[in-house]
Amino acid sequence: MSDAVLISRTGDVVTWTLNRPDTRNAISEIDMIEALEDAVTAVNRDQSVRAVILTGAGSAFSSGGNVKHMRDKEGMFGGAPGEIRQGYRHGIQRIPLALYTCEVPTIAAVNGPAIGAGCDLSLMCDLRIASTAAVFAESFVKVGLIPGDGGAWLLPRAIGNARAAEMAFTGEPIDATKALDWGLISQVTEPEELLSAAHALAARVAANPPQVLRMTKKLLREGQHQSLESLLELSAAMQSIAHHTRDHHEAVAAMLERRGPEFTGE
Repeated sequence: MSDAVLISRTGDVVTWTLNRPDTRNAISEIDMIEALEDAVTAVNRDQSVRAVILTGAGSAFSSGGNVKHMRDKEGMFGGAPGEIRQGYRHGIQRIPLALYTCEVPTIAAVNGPAIGAGCDLSLMCDLRIASTAAVFAESFVKVGLIPGDGGAWLLPRAIGNARAAEMAFTGEPIDATKALDWGLISQVTEPEELLSAAHALAARVAANPPQVLRMTKKLLREGQHQSLESLLELSAAMQSIAHHTRDHHEAVAAMLERRGPEFTGE
């Protein structure tokens, strides 16, 4: 079997490609879960990486859970209720936990349908762009299930409570145009232009000091649950570090000298 996630690199940007087109890139199998965890670990350890693009091989971004496995009670979908609970906790729920800890900005390049947990997978990324072939569906109710992978936490934060409720209660898909209007994505492209647009966005992100990018992402994550007072304390501590980086001095010098900066990550 080929690698569940293909990994490539262009300069400071790493691309992860879900590589199970035969299952429309279902993410409920253990090899896919472990591959995504390993990919996050590798990026967090490599300080030279400044951004990540996540996309899918074939016609779909991700179909989410493997419906045939649901029918056959295989893998994480098998066993008594207690076993299924553990299957989720030690299975697909490892993906949102891993992506939440990814230290660099992540961009979902949604090339096709993002269904159920596949929709939620796109929401686990910091930024999302989509091709005109993409559709998004929080479709768990259509198979008699609830969002078991964190979608009830992710979706309202992306598009607000009312629209999240509409998607979750109806299970109906929205196309890329509506996703753009609702703020679920920030850009729509033609299918053949999607990866170029994703790399252009990643390049805009990666043009900034890498240490500061990672600290900024950490602050945005912490701001989702900390009080303002606590976040200000953390911001002051991180800012004291940022002020002593070479990249900060280079940024200020370049601005005053009216030239482009050259950041080294130091």
